[in-house]
Amino acid sequence: MIEDEINNCLLRYLNNSATGADLDILNNWIQKPSNEILFKEYIETHFAINIGMNKADSSEIRKILLKEIRKEKNTFYRIKPKSILKYVAVGFLFLGMGYIFQTIIGKSKLENIPLPIEEAITLELDNGNIKIISEDGTTKIVDVDGQVVGKQKGQQLVYSNDVDVATETYNTLSVPYGKRFDLNLSDGTKVHLNAGSSLRYPVKFISGKIRQVFLKGEAYFDVAENKKNPFIVNAYELNVQVVGTEFNVVAYPENMNTDVILVEGSVGLYESNEEFDIAKNTMLQPGFKASFDKEHKTINTGKVNTTLYTSWIDGTIFFRNEPFDNIIKSLERQYNTIIINNNKTLGNETFNASIEVERESLEEVLNYFNKVYAIEYQVVNNKVIIN
Repeated sequence: MIEDEINNCLLRYLNNSATGADLDILNNWIQKPSNEILFKEYIETHFAINIGMNKADSSEIRKILLKEIRKEKNTFYRIKPKSILKYVAVGFLFLGMGYIFQTIIGKSKLENIPLPIEEAITLELDNGNIKIISEDGTTKIVDVDGQVVGKQKGQQLVYSNDVDVATETYNTLSVPYGKRFDLNLSDGTKVHLNAGSSLRYPVKFISGKIRQVFLKGEAYFDVAENKKNPFIVNAYELNVQVVGTEFNVVAYPENMNTDVILVEGSVGLYESNEEFDIAKNTMLQPGFKASFDKEHKTINTGKVNTTLYTSWIDGTIFFRNEPFDNIIKSLERQYNTIIINNNKTLGNETFNASIEVERESLEEVLNYFNKVYAIEYQVVNNKVIIN
């Protein structure tokens, strides 16, 4: 049986009104294995009751409910959640419920939602030639001399370390809005590139030299350890230096800050026109985020829940006390759509939301904000305009 305090926290959570204190309580509570089972049963019961109250067609309810619960079971037993957010974001947080209600009770009334313009993932070779990358393709990557340096395997490029390269030559992988793509560098480092991002990197790292790549946008790095050759991510005016670790870098040109979120290991942060000095530079520890102010050239650090910043890899984006203008920009990247906000007051308001990009359409996201926050908008010339 679930205690009253936990029950109230769960209710507020499912009704989109949970506070930070509520999340902390739930996060601690769910660490106990027996509570994970109670939590899952609670979610399923709440889900069934809410649908039943709407008196929709029972056969359709049963079909969709079973589909959702099976999906929850698979996710629940596949992932041992370190925090409550890692599990519940799957289908029931904010938008998930709305999706099921719309599917059963009636279709969304939204019409004329702008369709994203399909843009291709591209690979620019060292000689300037540009190759289109099909997301489900299998192709060879060759250098200017015709030597095979890597291969495409579906949604990732894999570079080989067994090629003869005398000097560093660079490729640039660019991922447009609305897409994500993976990259395995020649040293074994794995990179996940988010929408609207590009990475410039050596076709093969030269032994004895610093491993350096250049990022525009957002990427998650799982760096192969090599104590002799440090790995450096250059994000405009900021360098992030590591030996072997996992971290996320957010360096979109329009952002005021460049953010680094460390999951494992240790990284050092310093301006790109300086030399690395462990005694002087900002050293980041796991579970912390560093924000580099581009204008004032200062770095602030603080402890965070890293899942909130790295879950985009699995298709979920979280917003916690985030200004609406920032949310809009993220939605533009994820859905490859232009959104214009004419409500300046609204732009500075902060919101909490969790969006499953691969499952929730832009219609459902806008419908959620419209219902919960009464945000008015219209679609004009294939653009979303908020009034």
